[in-house]
Amino acid sequence: MTGRRRLGVIAAGATLLAAAPISSIFDTWTWLLRCILTVGLIAGAVLLARTLRFPVWAQAVTEVMVLLLTLTWMFPSGHEILIPQPATFAHFAELVQQAGQDTRSYGVPVPDRDGLLFITTFGVGSVAIAVDLLTVVARRPALAGLPMLAIYSVPVAVYVDSVPVLPFIIGAVGFMWLLVSDNVDRVRRFGRRFTGDGRDVDVWEPSPLAAAGRRLGVVGVAAAVVLPLLVPTVSGGLLSQITQSGSGIGGAGAGNGAGGRINLFASLSGQLQQSETTQLIKLNTTEKNPFYLRFGVADQLTNLGFGNRTPVGNSVNRGLPDPRGGTAGGDFQQYHAQIEVTDALRQNMMPIYSNTVQISDIGGGWSFDPNQQVIFSNRQTTKGKKYTFDYVRASYTPTELRSADPLGRDNPLRTQYTNTPRDAEVEALVADKIKGKTTEYDKMRALYDYFSKDNGFSYSLSTQSAGNSSDIAAFLRTKVGYCQQYAAALAWMARVAGIPARVAFGFTRGTPDNGAWSITNRNAHAWTEVYFQGFGWIPFDATPAANVLGAARSDYAPDTDAPVPTASSSTSAAAPGTNPSAAAAGPDEADRGGNNPAGNGGFNTAADTTSSTTLWIFGIVALLIALLLIPALRRVLLRRHRHAATVPKAPKVLSASGGPGVDLAVEVTPEAARAREDAHAAWEELLDTMIDFRIPVDPTETPRVTAQRLVQDAVLLEGPAAAATLLGTAEERARYARQPLQGGELTAALGNVRKGLSRSANRRTRVMAVLMPPSVLLRWRLALAEASTRTVTVSGRLRDVLSRFSPLRLLPGRR
Repeated sequence: MTGRRRLGVIAAGATLLAAAPISSIFDTWTWLLRCILTVGLIAGAVLLARTLRFPVWAQAVTEVMVLLLTLTWMFPSGHEILIPQPATFAHFAELVQQAGQDTRSYGVPVPDRDGLLFITTFGVGSVAIAVDLLTVVARRPALAGLPMLAIYSVPVAVYVDSVPVLPFIIGAVGFMWLLVSDNVDRVRRFGRRFTGDGRDVDVWEPSPLAAAGRRLGVVGVAAAVVLPLLVPTVSGGLLSQITQSGSGIGGAGAGNGAGGRINLFASLSGQLQQSETTQLIKLNTTEKNPFYLRFGVADQLTNLGFGNRTPVGNSVNRGLPDPRGGTAGGDFQQYHAQIEVTDALRQNMMPIYSNTVQISDIGGGWSFDPNQQVIFSNRQTTKGKKYTFDYVRASYTPTELRSADPLGRDNPLRTQYTNTPRDAEVEALVADKIKGKTTEYDKMRALYDYFSKDNGFSYSLSTQSAGNSSDIAAFLRTKVGYCQQYAAALAWMARVAGIPARVAFGFTRGTPDNGAWSITNRNAHAWTEVYFQGFGWIPFDATPAANVLGAARSDYAPDTDAPVPTASSSTSAAAPGTNPSAAAAGPDEADRGGNNPAGNGGFNTAADTTSSTTLWIFGIVALLIALLLIPALRRVLLRRHRHAATVPKAPKVLSASGGPGVDLAVEVTPEAARAREDAHAAWEELLDTMIDFRIPVDPTETPRVTAQRLVQDAVLLEGPAAAATLLGTAEERARYARQPLQGGELTAALGNVRKGLSRSANRRTRVMAVLMPPSVLLRWRLALAEASTRTVTVSGRLRDVLSRFSPLRLLPGRR
């Protein structure tokens, strides 16, 4: 393989290594398999184009066409058979739009959405083309780092947590590999390699200068990665984490809601829209009908919706406040709970019940924010945590909540939690709904009752836009959404009515499991919390209960879509202040699977089955493994064929009458011809074995000299050395002597030589000799070059023939 072709293959490999940081964005490895296939097809196509000596513009067109065909094959619209159609490009545009929506809805790591996979595959394929042209055509490998940098910047831009370091090290190694390969190619084209003392370096011997360069490159990359981690910065750095405590600056300040470590809305959306059900929490509690587990809140409202702030507070080791003091009403009962978190739930906010009074077994590094009422950590996650806590549950009646007095206009809670952007449509709707209501609870109940099926609201994970309206106004106009939209809309409308409100995030009660509660990603949920003076933050869940797996309702906020309960109606989970008999039966129907189309679509709890995507991925992996094993299989078959030719064979004795022992007709292969064939087959196998183990082969040498040099270069022991000498003698006698060597155990000699070479070679050479035999690759390269030469010759002859019939010859001056 020539230098340019080899550089093209290295450029493809460096591009795939540069794509390693994308692994921190996706939840699975589907994107990597697609990118490997895409980049591999592009590299193979341009390698063939350069072998056939296409011009540069044709090579670029070939790469672009292969990328287009690959994307059409991976992301079909259903209107084409590999060849793109107009509908294909329209489908690509839809995938781009879907990717834009997914980037606003999902938090990292994201699931395998078609839009995100399309953007990733298209981006990596485009970078592979740019890197190939810059490296091979323009011979500017340093500039190839710019498109690679575009890949590096993606995780940094979208990853809200600390970005993993290892993928960036892998990408840096790929870029360094590209630079080193280009410089080695330039040196090879300039002349032969020499050591510092002037000795010529063999083709398989590593250059000391190159080794020194590689060591310097590794040290440079390591320094570039480690030093930024050690240097203290304003908001990060290893030294800063060691010498500082707390959540950092700006944690409690106002802002646009993007200051939290995770995007709660995006995280919730990603959990609900996953195609598979994942176990997250196993819960045991002494409460018969528990409410929702809670881990975060969003209280910063902008035109885009609610956002969460970074929580701040003191260590939980200092104790938690008791919510029973200073309340105007409510019946408090204390319960005990135990939680086991699986490895699938990795967040820095801990799921607990509201009004937790004591927690244990969580270890150090966890703090409590009294304003948000959440437990958080800046150093740990909930992965694999097992802890216990005590909490109190308060029961409220509508009459008690009506006694809550409005907050004063100068009250900090009212000032902070009633700010809203101006939206005339929302304000007019709120004014109409609370008209004539005098108490805070009656206003809130009027807004809560508005989100019912009778008013046209429905549940769907797919939302709709409404022109230039805000997100809240669009939801109130289309009346289609899921818990995220319901919770945010109710909180926004409560704030417009002058009632402090925010959005809470957590999990519904889950499904019963042998006396415990099993909570999955399908139980991810959001609801509204409203502040009543003297009572604290009271939950209101406006999402249709029939579509929420494990939903809970209460006396003060019942299910507005539920039928009138009867004596035989089943009870469901109860919210704070609930009478179990007042809860709707809809959530239980959702738990059982029900016949509700929207509920089944939103929360599918059926057993996981092997999807076609998984089978497709396994098929591609098996195909790639099979393709990689083709050289090894070819070498094994060739060796067996030669060994079969060199095994001594006894003459065949055939009897005319078919009876044994009657020598009427004897058919014997001439011994001299057979011995020569055996010697030639054994010698070819020996030469291929030398090539596999990186021993140079000189076709100008005699077999005896080649055998002697093999013994010296490979430092063969007595047995393998004698076997190599025997093979050389056999080939020499077969070429030059009247009578070839007969009776020699050539097959056994080949095995001894191979064992001797394997013993003296390093591990990399042994592995490559088995998996990617250089002798097979050399034969393929020579065959490909010969085929290319024949193709060029035939095309030239065809061009000469066609030129005789060209009409241009009739023009003056063209004869």
